[in-house]
Amino acid sequence: MKNIIEVNGLTKSFGNVTALKDCDMEVRRGEIFGYLGPSGAGKTTTLKLLTGQLHSDAGVMKVLGENPFSPNIKQQIGIMSDMSGLYEKLSVYENLEIFADIYGITNKKHRIKEILEAVELLDAKKKKVEKLSRGMKQRLVFARTILHEPQLLFLDEPTANLDPATAEEVRDLIRKLNAEGTTVFLTTHNMEEADELCHRIAFLNHGSIVESGKPEELKLKYAEKRVEIVTKDRKYETSLDRESMIEVLKDVGEIQTIHSKEPSLKDVFLKLTKEEN
Repeated sequence: MKNIIEVNGLTKSFGNVTALKDCDMEVRRGEIFGYLGPSGAGKTTTLKLLTGQLHSDAGVMKVLGENPFSPNIKQQIGIMSDMSGLYEKLSVYENLEIFADIYGITNKKHRIKEILEAVELLDAKKKKVEKLSRGMKQRLVFARTILHEPQLLFLDEPTANLDPATAEEVRDLIRKLNAEGTTVFLTTHNMEEADELCHRIAFLNHGSIVESGKPEELKLKYAEKRVEIVTKDRKYETSLDRESMIEVLKDVGEIQTIHSKEPSLKDVFLKLTKEEN
């Protein structure tokens, strides 16, 4: 199965508010897929639909080849949406033990130890959750999410409100899991993070997917084809065409650097949403 998620014509409304409108997408096995958009764009709604927490109004969804509400799906996916669901008065180990029992994990002691090592919480296994830092709690939620070795991970803003060092720790965990074969569906409004992590992305705005593809391809597609020339005395910017380049180069002094002016993902998204509006 090449595509681990397939969505066609997905639509969802809440009363008079349309959260998603005729969305199509596919997520390939083994990739990190970024689902990008501002707050309120419909990212979390999509995640809840794909994980069987909501029913759609229209459209077809296939997750691991099945309907998201299929009982076969639950054991094969992991969902990380926030830090809710942690038992604050219990220890780190006890929290994972509860979920190991829920998932029916055999040899749970070995698996819990393995996971705690992976998220660097083994030394804190006896510590009560209420005593953990925000970053440690985030890693514990991550541990709980991957405890049953899911094929597909749904991560909803996994680094939101984290300090830069802790956010990088979480990104490292995502990379490691993906390198081991886990497919990741990542919702975020952090364009820099998506550029760094994702193999492919989709931009969501006002409930519609306005563009999708590989980050580098999208940045090249929407580049304005301009170059910046820096000399000892000043900086020039010109179009990347022969006539414009010749005109500028006639007057410049000693050139120190020449480089193309490529947009960031944020620039691309702002351009797309401006055009749509």
